[in-house]
Amino acid sequence: MLTANDISALMRADHGDAFSVLGMHEHDGAVWVNAIMPGADSVVVLDRQSGTPRATLQRITGTEVFSGAIPQAKERFEYQFQVDWKPAPDRTTALTQVLEDAYRFPFVLQEMDVWLLGEGSHQRPFEALGAHLTQMLGVDGVRFAVWAPNAKRVSVVGRFNQWDGRRHPMRLRRECGVWEIFIPGLAQGDLYKFEILGADGGIALKADPYAFLSQMRPDNASVVYPLLPRRPMREDRAQANQFEKPMSIYEVHLGSWRKADGWRWLNYRELAQTLVPYAKEMGFTHLELLPVSEHPFDGSWGYQPLGLFAPTARFGTPEEFRDFVDAAHDAGLGVILDWVPAHFPSDAHGLANFDGTHLYEYADPREGFHQDWNTLIYNFGRTEVRNYLVGNALYWLERFGIDGLRVDAVASMLYRDYSRAEGQWIPNKHGGRENLEAMEFLRRMNFIVGTERPGAITLAEESTAFPGVSRPPSPDLQSGGLGFHYKWNMGWMHDALQYAAYDPVYRKHHQNKLTFGLMYAFTENFVLPLSHDEVVHGKKSLLGKMPGDPWQQFANLRALYGFMWGYPGKKLLFMGCELAQPTEWSDTGSLPWHLETEPTHNGVQRLVRDLNRVYQAYPALHQQDVKPGGFEWISHDDAAQSIVSFTRWGEDGSCAVVVCNFTPVPRYDYRLGVPRGGEWTERINSDQTVYGGSGITNNALYSEQVSAHNLPQSIVMTLPPLATLILTPT
Repeated sequence: MLTANDISALMRADHGDAFSVLGMHEHDGAVWVNAIMPGADSVVVLDRQSGTPRATLQRITGTEVFSGAIPQAKERFEYQFQVDWKPAPDRTTALTQVLEDAYRFPFVLQEMDVWLLGEGSHQRPFEALGAHLTQMLGVDGVRFAVWAPNAKRVSVVGRFNQWDGRRHPMRLRRECGVWEIFIPGLAQGDLYKFEILGADGGIALKADPYAFLSQMRPDNASVVYPLLPRRPMREDRAQANQFEKPMSIYEVHLGSWRKADGWRWLNYRELAQTLVPYAKEMGFTHLELLPVSEHPFDGSWGYQPLGLFAPTARFGTPEEFRDFVDAAHDAGLGVILDWVPAHFPSDAHGLANFDGTHLYEYADPREGFHQDWNTLIYNFGRTEVRNYLVGNALYWLERFGIDGLRVDAVASMLYRDYSRAEGQWIPNKHGGRENLEAMEFLRRMNFIVGTERPGAITLAEESTAFPGVSRPPSPDLQSGGLGFHYKWNMGWMHDALQYAAYDPVYRKHHQNKLTFGLMYAFTENFVLPLSHDEVVHGKKSLLGKMPGDPWQQFANLRALYGFMWGYPGKKLLFMGCELAQPTEWSDTGSLPWHLETEPTHNGVQRLVRDLNRVYQAYPALHQQDVKPGGFEWISHDDAAQSIVSFTRWGEDGSCAVVVCNFTPVPRYDYRLGVPRGGEWTERINSDQTVYGGSGITNNALYSEQVSAHNLPQSIVMTLPPLATLILTPT
């Protein structure tokens, strides 16, 4: 039955088709059973129905291969192995086990899955690939499938087979390049990897690209874990994500928001009990989490992930993460995940050189290597890779009920010459610098999310003037916009922070930093981000960027926040910025929560809370955040006094007026044109004493029929120093 070549290949673990020789086979009118059992003393074939022995397999001399014909058997039957194992260092006596044979089970993949995977159009490849708890032929176990089309051999290894790649080599489905096997007896919690004999002749131990749970670093095995059921999109969350709704995002790094016992991470359940109510009390509408996909290096903050389908084990299990999301939803908060399809690290257990070829990454380092981050770039031109990433987007949205994905480093995906010198990049087929394959991937991802998960949103961190990031693509996905719902307004962020950092005496020369953004404010659907990137790597904290003495620093920061919440666009603030954290954020520590008891810091915290509440309460401040009809200048040219003022309009005709004084000088009897006559009331005054300001406020303001700023009605008011005011008609 077995040839010498078969036996030799099985022992070397380089047999390309183990299913053709292992298990039960009919040959020349007899039924044969072959097995490879390293460490076994004897292998007996049992009738599975009766439990009676049918034959003792003979060891092939000098090998760990056992083979034999079954006496009086005319056709195949259900069987098991009774294996007597040799004594091992960890036990003093032999061990006898009754085992199911993985090689008596049929194909794992359904024909439709094979076809869709081969075409690269399987919208949910995680349902077919990876490790899935299941039952076959009445036997509990785990079905494994992994895409490695160029591998010479792939085995599943783990504690269950002493990490021996000879025990469970897989079957190749050549139609789609996927290797598969069902291993009976495995259960939730079992550790495993894929041992791959690559096309280059090397042997590598690889984590499962589709693992739903992974060991926590420094260990990196995959863990058998059930696929969570789909969760429908909650109607209240779908409505809360609409363009006309308020969106104020609290960006969080889960590992350093708060530490338990002064040193350890909070787990997902503890975060649900602390972070969620805090964000709700602060008036935020959404949480945005720095990447929670499993990653080997803490210092990457999750931006170098390897386990795209595994919520990091640092904080708990996938169910506990899902419960955290549910807790946020129950509190009225959306959850947005930072998602990283732009690059991945080159750790040996990951996707790099996966099957002995550049399977997931571009082969040429001029296309496939990020010089900034020493990471690899996905081959967006390969349909199976695009399928892997698009499927991952759906996975987070559907299985955890995530409200949206913020896509990191989009600019690095769009441009082939991103951060590269001349001669270090390869032009596209038209000779240009755009990555056409990445553009098609992003359009497809956004199209699939929009059609399969209506109500969910995607947001792009895109730092260039690439057109149409948040505009729909063409029907064929070959042109038009990229299809994101929102784009981070990096231009506004850079201009606003640069202006705020100027000494007030020089601000009159830089008024355009405040006004230029309105030239393009409605070309995209913008989010205004004061993110983690602005408070690390020597950039100082937001408070540390502000000029002047301590009082002026706090006042400047409060005025900046008021300007931001009044400006058109959704809002994003990184954790700790609401406390006016004086030092840069550190991912190894905790936020300085003791500052909540210090009046100036507590004042900023209270201002952020009140800004959020006013932003939500008044439609004029949010309904038309992404529409030009929602904004109108009152005065943008009072550079001499560093004052800007504008009106925000709601779809129902309601309005609010925002006026900012960016000098430390109060402006008494300042006449401000207003869009309506009648009484006006301060809803926000960042100079109130409760916020740590000097307490210069205005009582009820009544308009006069005196023209100012080209408006027929005006009010006379006092503008506090370094302050933003938000007024509404009473």
